[in-house]
Amino acid sequence: MNDFSPSDLKTILHSKRANMYYLEYCRVMQKDGRVLYLTESLSSKGNENQYFNIPIANSTVLLLGNGTSITQAAMRMLAQAGVLVGFSGGGGTPLHMACEVEWFTPQSEYRPTEYLHSWMQFWFDDNKRLAAAKQFQQARIAYLHTVWQKDRDLKGEGFDFNSAQIQTALDTFHTRTDAANKQSDLLLTEAQLTKVLYKYAANNTNAQGFTRQHQPDTNSTSKANDFLNHGNYLAYGLAASCLWVLGIPHGFAVMHGKTRRGALVFDVADLIKDAVVLPWAFVCAKENATEQEFRQQVLQAFTDHKSLDFMFDTVKQVALQTNTKEHIEANQL
Repeated sequence: MNDFSPSDLKTILHSKRANMYYLEYCRVMQKDGRVLYLTESLSSKGNENQYFNIPIANSTVLLLGNGTSITQAAMRMLAQAGVLVGFSGGGGTPLHMACEVEWFTPQSEYRPTEYLHSWMQFWFDDNKRLAAAKQFQQARIAYLHTVWQKDRDLKGEGFDFNSAQIQTALDTFHTRTDAANKQSDLLLTEAQLTKVLYKYAANNTNAQGFTRQHQPDTNSTSKANDFLNHGNYLAYGLAASCLWVLGIPHGFAVMHGKTRRGALVFDVADLIKDAVVLPWAFVCAKENATEQEFRQQVLQAFTDHKSLDFMFDTVKQVALQTNTKEHIEANQL
């Protein structure tokens, strides 16, 4: 079989790709022009090697967990296809090895520059950067509304966007967001809303005494926390892929950038975390799902609700519109 050329591997837009993969206890390699992963299984004849194909042209992110290795030839093909690769602990958290802060990113000199140029036009201005941060926050709530209104399964679990508790919290959120004069005000408002959402989800799923723990804990007894951490890393993968395709460095954040060099990844991931990762983490914990079942559920929700499309649309809109005079004047009123 002949090797594919890089152009053949990029025929599917990243925003339309369907797959993120987490692999563990296997070896990733190139064979006959394809990227495969090799596992060992026990049979009556002893250990047998099994090969499974990775459809790299239709993939966005590859997370390599415990007991994995990868060949140089496989990395070359993944880079040609524009797939981001990260090394992580068990279950996808924490991320251990990084290049470009969060991920091993494909090296390409042919990505667009227009979004970076537009981003730089507003990023060094405090008022414009604050306006961009507010636009991110507004988009985040709009997506929460869209997903919770559309998803019948979440509705069946009691996640009602129009509930009095949610609407009261959003009224406060919008008032404080509009009045914010600096990023720290927005971060505090964001944290207060997220706390309400945690409480709402915990009550819906009977997660008694839930307390958020952001650091992965091998001795954790809270599946909701474990699933939140796991799902957030999946969202970070999509965000990193979005920013790589658009050519915007991770350090030019609009919200979290004071202490984290890769903070724009967190800004973009926040667009979808509350709407998708948060509710399914609690629902899957209630159902005592496995990590794999939770991961499959979240990845399917990302696809159903076009999460990566939404990231691309929002980042492009902020990049190309935030630096306009009309936009800044509207956010200063």
